[in-house]
Amino acid sequence: MNFQEPISGLMERIADALERLGPGRPQLPDFGSADAFVFHAETERFQPVASVSRVPLSLLKGIDRQRDTLVANTERFARGLPANNALLWGARGMGKSSLIKAVHGSVHGDFPGLKLVEIHREDIVALPVVLSHLRGADDRFILFCDDLSFEAIDTSYKSLKAILEGGVEGRPPNVVLYATSNRRHLMPRDIVENERSTAINPSDVIDEKLSLSDRFGLWIGFHTCSQEEYLAMVGAYAEHFGFDGPASDLRREALEWAAARGSRSGRVAWQFIQDLAGRLGKAL
Repeated sequence: MNFQEPISGLMERIADALERLGPGRPQLPDFGSADAFVFHAETERFQPVASVSRVPLSLLKGIDRQRDTLVANTERFARGLPANNALLWGARGMGKSSLIKAVHGSVHGDFPGLKLVEIHREDIVALPVVLSHLRGADDRFILFCDDLSFEAIDTSYKSLKAILEGGVEGRPPNVVLYATSNRRHLMPRDIVENERSTAINPSDVIDEKLSLSDRFGLWIGFHTCSQEEYLAMVGAYAEHFGFDGPASDLRREALEWAAARGSRSGRVAWQFIQDLAGRLGKAL
């Protein structure tokens, strides 16, 4: 050991050693490398998605009004015009997340600078970090959170409220948030009703819980489909993938499949088509 080494040199070597032992610095995102990304909070990394799992917009049947509303909002945003955050809520399996991905794929064809960034529900608290990366980028971003909801003891919704509207920085002009949820108000109904009955000032408590949903400018509702809408979904898939066979057989088998599942939805229609393709030995 060199006992004559100046104390400044020793401290510098210790600092360098500690830096090597510590976690690596997060890589700066290269948003030009892909059209879609998944954010990982642990490493602050935007992982490029080589191929987004989505269906063509034309295959989403029974949700025409919802489709037109979201497409119009997304096109305005892609053009640099004012656009709203959107909450897609309602019946499960009716194409909420599929619609977001399909709309991005459709609009992206005309606006290549429109990127899709998925953030997981459990990483919502990292939203300020995400926005710090997106704020200075040249591209425009749809920030997508699937199955967004909160429980009674969860306080992360407060940080989301500040990001959506009301915070000092707020939402960057090049970012819009699209979220899906089975709940219209993002909180379980029994929790809301219980707090209404036990709070000293019930209206204040309920306003606190429900004001998060109010910060989404677009509420797009999805409801359970009818039998004919379900069959239209099945028929559209069958035609798209070139399935031959009598329409009556397709209708009968599709209805039997839905009856066995106890529900009708776009998800059930797609699962039936996957089963049918497997039985026919056809790739999708």
